[in-house]
Amino acid sequence: MSASPLHRALGLVTSQIPETTFEFYSDATLGVAFLATAIIAAKRMSYSRSQGGAETTVVTAFYSLILLTATLRTIWLIVPSTFWSPYYTPHAVMAFDPNHPEWVLKFLEILLVGAGSLCLFSIFILILVYWADILKKYFYPGARRSKPMVTFLVLVSVLLIVQILNATLFLMKNYSTEGMILVNAVTLSLVSLVCVCEITIFSHRFRTVLKTLGAINQVSTESQVKRIVWITVTGNLFFFTRAFIETIFAVMLVVYWHKYGTVAEVFSHTLWDAYILLKHWSEVAILALMLYILQSRFTTNMDGSGDATVDGGKNGYQTVPDSDPDGLTYQPAATLSV
Repeated sequence: MSASPLHRALGLVTSQIPETTFEFYSDATLGVAFLATAIIAAKRMSYSRSQGGAETTVVTAFYSLILLTATLRTIWLIVPSTFWSPYYTPHAVMAFDPNHPEWVLKFLEILLVGAGSLCLFSIFILILVYWADILKKYFYPGARRSKPMVTFLVLVSVLLIVQILNATLFLMKNYSTEGMILVNAVTLSLVSLVCVCEITIFSHRFRTVLKTLGAINQVSTESQVKRIVWITVTGNLFFFTRAFIETIFAVMLVVYWHKYGTVAEVFSHTLWDAYILLKHWSEVAILALMLYILQSRFTTNMDGSGDATVDGGKNGYQTVPDSDPDGLTYQPAATLSV
């Protein structure tokens, strides 16, 4: 027990210092990467909106989410960390603490990071919602289906409510900024695990549907199947990595919080840097991949080189059924390729 105060003091001295030169340039590099992603997404979104049509509306929604995610991450990373807090690594600050007026900016920083994560996860939630809707159409053609965008908004609203509740509990002084970080870590870990399971299940069913449609219509579905595999492998790799690091993060926070009453000792600069780099470079990679998949899908459709939406003849699918109850025609290959 006598060593605990010394350990705590040493942890505070070594961890709560302003950002290092490496951290400054690392954040700047990440900020530039997200900024480039945002610019590309904005250009693609503008072009997609000019095309019109039900399919391009969905694609525009994807570009919008990518743009919003990249923009929020850019703002957070480009702004020097010393603007938000005197320290680079996490430390405990209670709401309305007169001794720590920086609690307001720290609170806003956590909200900003949480909003970026919400937008990022919304991209894959939107994919899964449309996948589930189309699969239900083919496996249960007579079943009543809810509108995909309504389902999407409901799911995102649940995550948003968690964020609002987390912020409210902080403002009510139920816990410090450490508690907000812990809640976000646990939430993202659980959502990541759900996404891994759902992507794996849906992608397997989708490949079955595509191969069946290809056999019936005597056309090749290889390019569409490859896109599904790309989304499955990279999506699962991203979410598994995210679930792993967020789970480790949450466990360490809980252990140290229970043992010392604070998590200031959890992360040295080296460990915190590794966490930030792994977490956010994986986000850059998945956003870039989504931009590539969306562009390749759109290019293929415009070139008429094999996607089902080009025509209804030998190069296209005769969708079964050919329209949904709301009057929107679903083009499986095109939707799958997002």
